[in-house]
Amino acid sequence: MTLLQPIHRPSLHDQLVEQLRSYFTEGPLKPGEKVNEQALASAYGVSRTPLREALKVLASEGLLTWTPNRGVRMAEISAEGLAEVFEVLMALESLAGRRAAARMTEAGITAVATLQAQMEAEYEAGDISAYFRTNQAIHEAILQGSGNEALVATHRSLSGRVRRARFMANMSRTRWQHAIEEHREILAALTARDAERLAQLLAVHLEGKLRSLQETLPSGSG
Repeated sequence: MTLLQPIHRPSLHDQLVEQLRSYFTEGPLKPGEKVNEQALASAYGVSRTPLREALKVLASEGLLTWTPNRGVRMAEISAEGLAEVFEVLMALESLAGRRAAARMTEAGITAVATLQAQMEAEYEAGDISAYFRTNQAIHEAILQGSGNEALVATHRSLSGRVRRARFMANMSRTRWQHAIEEHREILAALTARDAERLAQLLAVHLEGKLRSLQETLPSGSG
């Protein structure tokens, strides 16, 4: 046994990116609103350099926009743009489902089942923020389970554009319950390794999310 072993822990950069991602997804800023970098640096107790590096990551994901002379702002998206992004996300997640049904390890499927149980507990508690994060973790686990890094990277490059909108979507108790039931069916199809059903269920699930978003964001808004 080697006595000197590296200690693996999240870097400051990774922690800052994750916390800022949650803040911009769930926080008070509106689409197009300018980000106060000085206030954020003070709030997180970091200098402007690591903050800017973290903001660049979120801008690359589409959650923020960074333009000369305007600084960093919350990304904006129209109803039409939203539909276009979701059309591609549905295709990507369907493909991921087909691949994951064949390639995902049993341990990976068990991990998704654990996340499902956690998400249902958060639903029962009415904790929308925790539910949203766990929901995203389930989708990301299936994407990773596809074993296709190009697919995962492409999905990540698009999903940031609609992350804030997805969190802000109208989620009635009826729609929320329906989403939970859809996730149960997704887990069942994954467990059965039913590739075509899993692909179909993921597409239908995202279609339902898009409809909820379209009710929130009127056509022509930007």
